Amino acid sequence: MTEHQDETRAAYDGVVDLYASMFADRLETHPFSRNMIGTFAELVRGTGNPRAADVGCGPGHLTAMLHDLGLDAFGLDLSPAMVGHAQRAHPALRFDAARMESLPVEDDALGGVLAHYSMIHTPPDELPALLAEQARVLAPAGLLLVSFFATDGPEPVRFDHKVAPAYSWPVGRFAESLTGAGLTEFARLIHDPASERGFLDAHLLARLP
Repeated sequence: MTEHQDETRAAYDGVVDLYASMFADRLETHPFSRNMIGTFAELVRGTGNPRAADVGCGPGHLTAMLHDLGLDAFGLDLSPAMVGHAQRAHPALRFDAARMESLPVEDDALGGVLAHYSMIHTPPDELPALLAEQARVLAPAGLLLVSFFATDGPEPVRFDHKVAPAYSWPVGRFAESLTGAGLTEFARLIHDPASERGFLDAHLLARLP
């Protein structure tokens, strides 16, 4: 697990300014993602526990969006350089460097976890551990919104992402992994690709019982 994470961290450390310039206002032209995040925030507020983690926060733009939507949001990212950028861009918010399989969050603490295309670099055999970690930090009835690239085939597909190798997933297979982590999927949105790669974009909302 460590080797590919080290490679991914180094790759993102090296593209911070470019990445931030490309994605800081990306949701302005991505209404499906924007509205799914808004729905997620509304549902998290409804749990009575507004504390939420943006896991794989990158430059922090979605952490700030969650904050603006009324959540007590903080960001976590594998890349220290991304965390540094996020801290400078959003000094009122909390950002920390962390690995997704070992979050610096106590058990049963959060009303929500956002994982916006942040698990795409995870090899398929390591995904269950990451999802179990998201479930660990959620309070009962807490919510996970996970977004990823989807494929119509029966197996995950490795592809050359512009920053680091990544995977697209059959939506049903990913949903089964959520179930295996103790989460219950209750909504999904799948739509045409927003990039030249041609993969579908998928968003799954799941809840801890």
